[in-house]
Amino acid sequence: METDRRRPRIVIVGGGAGGLELATRLGDRLGRRNKAEVVLIDSQRTHIWKPLLHQLAAGSYDSHAEEIEYIAQARWHHFQFRQGRFAGLDRSRREILLAPLLASDGEEILPSQRLSYDYLVLAIGSQTNDFGTPGANEYAIHLDSPAAAREFHERLIDACLRAQSLPDEDGSRRMTVSIIGAGATGVELAAELHAAAQVLVSFGLERLDPDKGFKIVLVEGNERILAALPVRLAAAATRELHKLDIEIHTGERVVEVSERGVKLKSGKFIPSNLTVWAAGIKAADFLHEIDGLETNKINQLVVEPTLRTTRDPLIFAFGDCAACPNGPDSWAPARAQVAHQQAELLAGNLVRALENRPLKPFRFQDYGSLVSLGSYSSVGSLMGSLSRGSLFVEGQLAKLMYWGLHKQHQMALSGWIRTILITLSEWLDRVHRPRIKLH
Repeated sequence: METDRRRPRIVIVGGGAGGLELATRLGDRLGRRNKAEVVLIDSQRTHIWKPLLHQLAAGSYDSHAEEIEYIAQARWHHFQFRQGRFAGLDRSRREILLAPLLASDGEEILPSQRLSYDYLVLAIGSQTNDFGTPGANEYAIHLDSPAAAREFHERLIDACLRAQSLPDEDGSRRMTVSIIGAGATGVELAAELHAAAQVLVSFGLERLDPDKGFKIVLVEGNERILAALPVRLAAAATRELHKLDIEIHTGERVVEVSERGVKLKSGKFIPSNLTVWAAGIKAADFLHEIDGLETNKINQLVVEPTLRTTRDPLIFAFGDCAACPNGPDSWAPARAQVAHQQAELLAGNLVRALENRPLKPFRFQDYGSLVSLGSYSSVGSLMGSLSRGSLFVEGQLAKLMYWGLHKQHQMALSGWIRTILITLSEWLDRVHRPRIKLH
């Protein structure tokens, strides 16, 4: 551990959309001028925008072409990156503990480390919450990380090849994918898988035609899909999914997941070759009351409106791992635009903290919601575009706006010149790259 540091050190744990954006902003604002040492910690070496996980899972997104290298981003934006897994917190000594970094064969690359901080920011994100459902951990893929999305894709291609070789059976589907949870991730994955199946048919796997051999099932515990979003948006998405012959079960709770399929509380059983769990979130279990910090029942760190934790003024938290008040009787939702707005506010608040100035409170400005339905359509609602109410959009306009959200994220991390170059590279890459990855 370093000693006798002259500059204050701000340590950010978690390189997701919010954490990486915050490190980039602080690096440009403080690191460039030697006003503070900004350190980003993440267990991985690259960053992928989480709303694109459904495309990575379906194989329609080439992650290797668009991943952001943490080391390169740190070099370009005047912060430091250290690869490591957050393993503990010692508030009395103002230190965090990083677990040993291991290679794929188990060999130790770096020993466990202690890293001191003047200000600590926890931006660890969230993970899927299967609510302890029997078999969910063993037989369902939890779609909450790039590694899980890649695992699903590998198993999807294997299952498709296996299904293609099966003998014909009267009226039976060759392959079924069950998706538990019809929030944005589940709905977007269902549409993306339908598009992927059509591409596979064009590649010669004709027995996987979505109209005949490939079945996609959505299961949702609420009475409608996209329960957290406006009713009109959910209704439009439902219509589009029905056009794709995607089977939807609402008001159904999963009571067991097995190797053969999914059992519902109503008694229904859905045979399934591949099951994805995309329902519910929680913060990591190790955050629960970590070193005396206040947490809620899903392990989120409770923070003040300024994003400071309630029991330590030197520790901040934001994004999905934080429970942040949003008005007198509500909490900020776990959404990408919340993390983006919080990163922007927190960059300013940390500068204010260094200068002993009052911090500003967070207030979520909802600019609406967009849901991508693959190459078929998109639907969304734009808040604040009218003096009252919202503006509903769908089709090509909504698809363009959804694409724009990704560009906005790239702009925040790379600036407009690099974002233009990245976009040109994406378009050129599509000329020679298959629409669906087959490996």
